[in-house]
Amino acid sequence: MSSAEQQEKAKAARRRWITFGEIVGVIAVGISGLTLWNNWNDRRETKAEQAATASRAATKASRLVLVAGETGKHELALKTASADQTVQSQTILFPPALQLSPAETTGEPRIDAGWFEHALIRVRNDAHLPDASRGDERLPVVIVTRFLADGEPHEDVAMYDLGYSIIGKFLSGHSLTLRGLSLVAHVKRDQAGAKLDARWKKLLSGAGAS
Repeated sequence: MSSAEQQEKAKAARRRWITFGEIVGVIAVGISGLTLWNNWNDRRETKAEQAATASRAATKASRLVLVAGETGKHELALKTASADQTVQSQTILFPPALQLSPAETTGEPRIDAGWFEHALIRVRNDAHLPDASRGDERLPVVIVTRFLADGEPHEDVAMYDLGYSIIGKFLSGHSLTLRGLSLVAHVKRDQAGAKLDARWKKLLSGAGAS
């Protein structure tokens, strides 16, 4: 092989190496770019997941469910189902038929039979309901609760059925005993009166039919 041929062959080899080097460089750049994109995408997904988790936690913290704590004959102590929530004050609304002003509490969530007992007995008598309970009777109430969750103030408006029993005669007097509390639904404040009226009429109709 002549010297010229050898030189040409060497040049061709160098060109092949240059081409191979360029390919390797392109691949390296591609891998680097893919790695950066994966890292960015992972961070974005992590942030989105963290934001979703925080949102779910905030929603959970702001949703209140009240349950009956220690009960007495005429008073029902209330507490939150979640230990992370602290009740500040409450407003208890009664069905319009009872013609009662809302009851207010501060720092001690509770329901006192004295707030509505006489009005309830009057309405039951007007509706010719039995003097004694055949089981647990129900009185719908809307409870507006202002509470703290993780140090943030919230307000919850919900309708509950207040369980009670009644014994006695109209002339000799009735005795009312509070039994418990059951969540019906969360409602809007401006719809509370209408919701209470509809719920009370439904329960009253069912009690009369029984």
